[in-house]
Amino acid sequence: MAHIVVLGAGIGGMSVAYELRGTLGKGPAITVVGEGDLFSFTPSNPWVAVGWRKPSDVQIQVPTYLARHDIAFEAVGADRVEPQHDRVLLRDGRHLGYDHLVIATGPRLAFDEVPGLGPDGHTHSICTTPHATAAWEAYQAFLDDPGPVVVGAAAGASCFGPAYEFAMILDRDLRKRKLRDRVPITYVSPEPYIGHMGLGGVGDSRGLMESEFRQRHIRWIVNAKITGVREGEMDVTEMDEDGQPKKSHALPFRYSMVLPAFTGVDAVRNVEGLCNPRGFVLIDRNQRNPAYPNVYSLGVCVAIPPVEATPVPTGAPKTGFMIESMVTAVAHNIRSALAGEPATAEATWNAICLADMGDTGVAFVALPQIPPRNVTWARVGKWVHLAKIAFEKYFLMKMKSGNTEPVYEKYVLKLLGILRTR
Repeated sequence: MAHIVVLGAGIGGMSVAYELRGTLGKGPAITVVGEGDLFSFTPSNPWVAVGWRKPSDVQIQVPTYLARHDIAFEAVGADRVEPQHDRVLLRDGRHLGYDHLVIATGPRLAFDEVPGLGPDGHTHSICTTPHATAAWEAYQAFLDDPGPVVVGAAAGASCFGPAYEFAMILDRDLRKRKLRDRVPITYVSPEPYIGHMGLGGVGDSRGLMESEFRQRHIRWIVNAKITGVREGEMDVTEMDEDGQPKKSHALPFRYSMVLPAFTGVDAVRNVEGLCNPRGFVLIDRNQRNPAYPNVYSLGVCVAIPPVEATPVPTGAPKTGFMIESMVTAVAHNIRSALAGEPATAEATWNAICLADMGDTGVAFVALPQIPPRNVTWARVGKWVHLAKIAFEKYFLMKMKSGNTEPVYEKYVLKLLGILRTR
């Protein structure tokens, strides 16, 4: 009997495990390897960081729900992938053999690339639910003695949506608390302009996001590289269009949340032939690694080139819609491999992002992700805020039930009113 191992128990890993079981039936054995027993709905972390959600609201116990679909689970984590031997070395020293491997680990958070950055330094993070929980604890203390706030992303970051969300959710929460007038907010980003999003802009995202920031009195510094963080102060170098230093800032802050750059995780990043120099898994058009065709990958950990060169490095985001299409392609191609047939399924390289603003929201749509596009627009409305709440509840239900129905394809695209343009 074939054995399929899935590395990662996040949005991509859980989804592909369920879809593999649904596509392949009861035949193959499937094992998911995670880091601990909890699944977290990562898009809700900005809400956790301001106390609008508790961690228990956005987390579920992985083993309980996987077991209902005859999917095994290992919570010890992976120490190293050994594709030349078709096995994974687990952190407790055991080897887990496989016929097919799916790498869906998500990223390593490269806080170490900027001195003083991150939860072990002087800034907070919403990249994981434990990070967001720590950010909420610090935020409660901040509310007793408010002051300047810096929100943003480090050079090389690729997922800017949560930084925009957090800046505007913070603005909304502080206004509700009647404290906004005591808190200057600065948004710092390597993007060449507000609304770039790592996508080269989406529709008039620049004008839209600049307008939203101006309405909320959020100052911004773009083409910016954070070079170091000390207690209460951040060193930021603003670059010109040629990537040369133009202006230096020493930004004071009493509270800060900065998204780091991503790299591949330690278990895969140094495996020859598996990854690019940043540790992201190399894949072909069928989600397979060229050097090891029985190794597939999906989600944030895959190697995707930037949409365009920017003066300060930015990466390309991997949105939920894109990940969902990768999941389907992987499941179908493994089914083909087990049947001795060639891989033909491909993911759709489309980007859709629902960004919450606390009381409203903005939807970004880029079909395909790389310009020129068939569809490209950004819209603001309260309906986006409501849509993201509905998406959260539906996706958590999906992770509990094992439903393989594509959320974005069936619901989000209909909501956005663009199903006909696909």
